[in-house]
Amino acid sequence: MGTLSERILNGTAGEYVDRAVDRAYVHDGTGVLTLEAWKSMGERRLRDATQLHVLFDHIIPANNSTTATLQHELREFARSSFLHFSDIGGGICHQIMSEGIVLPGEVVVGADSHSCTLGAFGAFATGVGATDMAAIWMTGETWFRVPESIGMHLSGTLTGAAEAKDLALTYVSRLGMDGASYQSLEFIGDGTAALSMDDRLTLCNLAVETGAKAGMFYADDVTVQYLATAGHAVKPQEPEPCKYIQEIDFDLSDIVPVIALPPRVDTVKPVHVLVGLPLDQVFVGTCTNGRYTDLARFARIVKGRNVAIRTIVVPASRAVLQEAIRTGVLASLVEAGCTIGTPGCGPCLGAHMGVLGEGEVCLSTANRNFKNRMGVGGEIYLSSVATAAASALEGEITEPEVA
Repeated sequence: MGTLSERILNGTAGEYVDRAVDRAYVHDGTGVLTLEAWKSMGERRLRDATQLHVLFDHIIPANNSTTATLQHELREFARSSFLHFSDIGGGICHQIMSEGIVLPGEVVVGADSHSCTLGAFGAFATGVGATDMAAIWMTGETWFRVPESIGMHLSGTLTGAAEAKDLALTYVSRLGMDGASYQSLEFIGDGTAALSMDDRLTLCNLAVETGAKAGMFYADDVTVQYLATAGHAVKPQEPEPCKYIQEIDFDLSDIVPVIALPPRVDTVKPVHVLVGLPLDQVFVGTCTNGRYTDLARFARIVKGRNVAIRTIVVPASRAVLQEAIRTGVLASLVEAGCTIGTPGCGPCLGAHMGVLGEGEVCLSTANRNFKNRMGVGGEIYLSSVATAAASALEGEITEPEVA
């Protein structure tokens, strides 16, 4: 008997455990640091690369010669060591790992804070630093303090123009940016059944914005069906009686479109309070909202019209881009005046492909709006895809219409 975290880590909350890692991955930024740390430990050859992934996504294409050189070195190492490797245009590491790789019950570790995204599959997924990842490269395992868990009890269904992103921002605002430090958010209750895998990925993605170690859903029929399309036959995870450090109730029918104000993810207001705020840029994408369903929703709203300000859309992966091409979603976006970026993180971290200028304001579907994140002196507001689409058409924050 125990929480999902306790069951997967095979320990009780507060206990320290050593566990084998089922999937470990780095991106072009953290991979460079991991490789350096691994070499400093005296290693020259990986003993087992079968579950190790190197996925280029953060600064691709390279933004300068220094970045290009570092990426070249990591690229050559990944290829020569037979790691699973995704080069430029493959997509965001978390998204690629969600496309039929991560399975329920696994221990998944990524060298990126938003690795918690993959808890949507009923896995224990969390982020670590480069030194810890280097040790995983060496040994295939790592240590954890089993986290206490918060039961995020969901009931009802989302209504009106509200989306999973609105629910995510709402729960971050309720918990605060350190309200779940080193705890696991476990999404439970009848309301989970109506949430798609894409919804769940969005909700788990923002868990770290509360300080949480992980965000998790129990694998259910939705999970089973999703993974079946990728050729995996998995079984649902049945919840057991367990002890949560606290339980928080969310009636999904009460969720409304909201926006997080800079520079904090937990400072959230309903969209209608901010209507009319002028914008310079809209950015749609990232590991939070760059999936095909996000692009398709945005395209439905802007189709046949023209965006009023520069609007950057970056698919989360090559698979997402291919589906958008196949279904005509990409054509609708381009015809509406959107700029399409290389699959990856895009301007989310302020490296390139949409950096803000001094005093500029961006409405983004990303997960962070910290000061100077997308450019020195720029301001970032966070919203759902529907709110971003409605606002792009008007050039100012605008309430989305009910679909």
